[in-house]
Amino acid sequence: MLGLNYTSVSEFILIGFSTFPQHLLPVFFLLFLLMYLFTLLGNLLIMATVWSERSLHTPMYLFLCALSTSEVLYTFAIIPRMLADLLSTDRSISFRACASQMLFSFTPGFTHSFLLTVMGYDRYVAICHPLRYNVLMSPQGCACLVAWSWAGGLFIGLLVTSAVFHLPFCGLNEVHHFLCHVPPLLKLACGNNVPGVALGVGVVCITALLGCFLLILLSYAFIVAAILRIPSAEGRHKAFSTCASHLIVVIVHYSFACVIYLKPKGLYSEEGNTLMAITYTVLTPFLSPIIFSLRNKELKIGIKKTFLSKLYPSSI
Repeated sequence: MLGLNYTSVSEFILIGFSTFPQHLLPVFFLLFLLMYLFTLLGNLLIMATVWSERSLHTPMYLFLCALSTSEVLYTFAIIPRMLADLLSTDRSISFRACASQMLFSFTPGFTHSFLLTVMGYDRYVAICHPLRYNVLMSPQGCACLVAWSWAGGLFIGLLVTSAVFHLPFCGLNEVHHFLCHVPPLLKLACGNNVPGVALGVGVVCITALLGCFLLILLSYAFIVAAILRIPSAEGRHKAFSTCASHLIVVIVHYSFACVIYLKPKGLYSEEGNTLMAITYTVLTPFLSPIIFSLRNKELKIGIKKTFLSKLYPSSI
């Protein structure tokens, strides 16, 4: 399916961290391991709390649960392999494993963007059309939105992975990254189709991300207009507080994406590019559960009620 017969390359070598001093790699390993474990723990805690607390069985928290699921799968596709490479001298990855990593990172990655868009729409309906909220955000409707988000992520993941790995690779196999990412792999491909594939993949990815971002901006334009019409300051604060955590995550997500994808070519050294890539593979997933947990009062109460009451019964 992925064009194994068109290439003479049977494996790639991920050299993203090979340019760093060797004494720094164990430090990176420990730091990224702790961040990864915290990311897993935070997202699993959110998922378990939402499913166990009936008071949180609302569209906003079900979307948050789906978002946590996408982050767990996204980081699982990238970080364990990266951690292993930090402590290993053999950083080779097979052709099939490289294609699989791209597929299983792109799918939840784009699903994450689609779910953030859905969550923006949910906040728009809740604030701008509160009387129709239960109709527009019915359980069946929410399930369809989540399903379509995953279907869209899977479609883009399959499309991009198939396009890249159908290209012939003509012997060079050193990938200047710590994961199987599109730009460094396209540099190793050969043939007349490479520019067309690069353009097509870029158009698909940018269109999807930019489309999601514009829809989120549109949702918040209506939300801000509706909040400004609320007469009391307390009412405006309460309405905005329901959007704060989602808005912060959107700003963090797209700010790092802009730095990574819109920076001029050659601006950073190879080491700088590797460290910049850490922001969207390690740092952004690490920050998301913190933001949602600290900024959401109901979620904090749910976590305390579900878990802390079992560990420390006298504290509740």
